[in-house]
Amino acid sequence: MKAAVLQLNAQGMSSTKLYNYVRIASKKEVRVLLLGEYVLNPFFKELEHMSVSMIKEQALHQIKILKELSLTYNMTIIAPLVIVKKDEIYKCIAKFAPASTSYYNQQILINYAHWNEEKFFANEITQLQAPMVFKIDGFKFAVMNGFELHFDDFFAKLRNKNIDCLLVPSVSTFESYERWKALVLTRAFTHNIYILRANRIGEYQDKEFIWKFYGDSILASPNAELLNHLGNTEELMIVDMSHTDVVRARRTWGFKEAISKRTH
Repeated sequence: MKAAVLQLNAQGMSSTKLYNYVRIASKKEVRVLLLGEYVLNPFFKELEHMSVSMIKEQALHQIKILKELSLTYNMTIIAPLVIVKKDEIYKCIAKFAPASTSYYNQQILINYAHWNEEKFFANEITQLQAPMVFKIDGFKFAVMNGFELHFDDFFAKLRNKNIDCLLVPSVSTFESYERWKALVLTRAFTHNIYILRANRIGEYQDKEFIWKFYGDSILASPNAELLNHLGNTEELMIVDMSHTDVVRARRTWGFKEAISKRTH
């Protein structure tokens, strides 16, 4: 399975780079393209100062473009978006496939004093559901937002889904590179899956902090190897993944089998 991460800063209403990179990815036979968080929308601290109508206009514009790109290039595009429904603002991940579009609302949002998405967005606080799962050419993907990667409960809900790759769009900052790398590699190993993580670049400055988004998008193997990674600049990372390698890792380590013996 050939996939790609497009590592960008916030693009606003501009679509030029998206068109150019999707065209390149298509020529390389990429089937799935992943974007980081707050690439198609401003960072949420900036959204706090925008009107709901402006946020809605931007979302509708991006949705139209991504539907067109997916259909034109026969590619599935996974894109975090901020959307508006009945004048309420939601944070979600959209899956644009050539024949359909679906949305996954983030279930657990950051709620720290300096970074409180839970307070800003209208996402419902309720019992957790399984993350979005889909299949392309027999290769099975799941999708969850970066912050959700910290919670064991989501992985419990994926245990019997037999996924090959977890797609994780993120917006990591504040020199958290080493912690994030350790988290991604550990999750990939204990669940014997690929994890493809996309992080945005650029920065946002408020009165208290400079939020530097450092990139470092990575691909982790089912054996916790760091297979590919990017630096802190704009770049397209194309990766190859194998279902056979996932099956081999599960047979080698036997983690899933050990749990299955004890749940029936």
